[in-house]
Amino acid sequence: MRTAGVCPNHFTFSAVLPACASTSILVHGQQMHCLISKHGYEGYVFVGSALVDMYAKCHDMGLAEKVFVALPERNIVSWNSMIVGCLLNSFHVKALFLFKEVIREDLFSPNQVSFSTVLSASANIGALEFGKQVHGIVVKQGLLTLPYVKNSLMDMYFKCGLFDEGALLFNSLGIENRDVIAWNVMSMGCVYNENFEEACNYLWVMKRAGITPDEASYSTALHASAHLAALDQGTLIHNQTIKSGFSTNSCIATSLITMYAKCGSLDDACRVFEEIDNPNVVCWTALIAACQQHGNGNHVIKLFEKMLADGLKPHYITFVCVISACSHTGRVEEGHAYFNSMEKVHGIIPGHEHYACMVDLLGRSGQLDEARKFIAQMPIKPNASVWGALLGACAKYGNLEIGSEVAGRLFELEPDNPGNYILLANMYAHKGKLREADHVRRLMGINRVRKEPGCSWIDVKNKSIAFTVHGKLHARTDEIYEMLKKVKELVTNKGYVPQTQFAVNSAEELKEESLWYHSEKIALAFGLLALPAGAPIRIKKNLRTCGDCHTVMKFASEIWKREIIVRDLNRFHHFRNGLCSCRDYW
Repeated sequence: MRTAGVCPNHFTFSAVLPACASTSILVHGQQMHCLISKHGYEGYVFVGSALVDMYAKCHDMGLAEKVFVALPERNIVSWNSMIVGCLLNSFHVKALFLFKEVIREDLFSPNQVSFSTVLSASANIGALEFGKQVHGIVVKQGLLTLPYVKNSLMDMYFKCGLFDEGALLFNSLGIENRDVIAWNVMSMGCVYNENFEEACNYLWVMKRAGITPDEASYSTALHASAHLAALDQGTLIHNQTIKSGFSTNSCIATSLITMYAKCGSLDDACRVFEEIDNPNVVCWTALIAACQQHGNGNHVIKLFEKMLADGLKPHYITFVCVISACSHTGRVEEGHAYFNSMEKVHGIIPGHEHYACMVDLLGRSGQLDEARKFIAQMPIKPNASVWGALLGACAKYGNLEIGSEVAGRLFELEPDNPGNYILLANMYAHKGKLREADHVRRLMGINRVRKEPGCSWIDVKNKSIAFTVHGKLHARTDEIYEMLKKVKELVTNKGYVPQTQFAVNSAEELKEESLWYHSEKIALAFGLLALPAGAPIRIKKNLRTCGDCHTVMKFASEIWKREIIVRDLNRFHHFRNGLCSCRDYW
């Protein structure tokens, strides 16, 4: 800092502090702070503002606020440093409070940094009314034309669920004024509001408008493709990332892994990972999550151990995937060991997701009493996901005593979730307690809870075709049902026995027949008709696939010598040669 007797002045410190902030190394910033105090520059507004910014970016908001409060005078840069710091460290309510103070003091006007930051904070906590008030001030001060502010306003409306208001702001920008950030905010707005097809389309519209997509553009489009399970669309976007030189970008590579995994192509997800130089923990977690979702629990454990051996520190989501993988492969002791290592070894405090996975781990292995004891000993209050895991286990093992108690808790926590009512009603029905089952179904009617009808999709020639239970709207309905008869005949010859417990809503004499009208079976019949011989059949289902359909898929994969991939509400099932990737433990 000092050479040949030259003494640094306050301008020097103001220039050097941002470098400390950019490295986020707190100790360097503290050393600089000591020098500043020694030379008496702590009270200079620009030096003080830079110190606030440095501490905020080093994630020490306590010291940032201490410096801020001690400033003898403050300007808009000082206030912005604190507001931006609160946003960076997720103190969103505090950011809103500080902005109000700026407005209240009325000594200087907020600038585009102030407005953009407070709008982002409002968006992150869904503070719509506050955001609308800020919008009014923006208009009053004539700052609405600034792209920085307008993009933040769009983002705020999208995240608060007002898609039309955000889209209106986007459309008010002339085509010539839409930069890549504006396009990205619009695309993400579509994702937030589940307009996934539109989100994908905006990538191509942006390119036609002469805008070069960036990392965020491709990641958003891949995210939307993943939600749609649109493999062809995702592959096209992948091709664009290669042409644009983004294929080695770790953020985009992570999005590609997730996209391929959610589209049912685990092999492609693995290939993307293998091409990454020095994958970070986010890349590793994406692949671990992909393998877990596809029922490849053994590979999840191998990947996790390899990641640890490479010196990478797992994060919160990594452990959710690993413990879930243990649950789906019956690794009870290993699951306990990984759970216990979270806080002891890695300093990660378990959350509801981890506790739910542990309850699921115990429940799937039939240890229902242990699962209930585990919940009773939780240091945090169990939420619906934790109780839901136990209810699912009770349904699997037919434990009405614990199941009815747990269902009662869930009816209070999430009264609008039809799955809890249906599980309990089915448990009663399987035990022959039809009166109690009818009572639970009547309770659904009283609470105005409706079961979502089963629906399955299959992609043929770049078109997604939907089938519902007993669906007969397709132009090839007669052929489909003829194929369905053929499937039934062939699987029966192979030893298929109907599992009528999965047709509890039908009259006893119609139960076996009704099983053959499940949407995924109809989609399978259509796939056998419409797809080339030997081509994989990819089916998506909005609900959990039933045990009878699972059995039929196994037989069909063996009879027709082709891979059948079913993505249901929870996971993927890969059927090959009469076997499923889940090994019937699901």
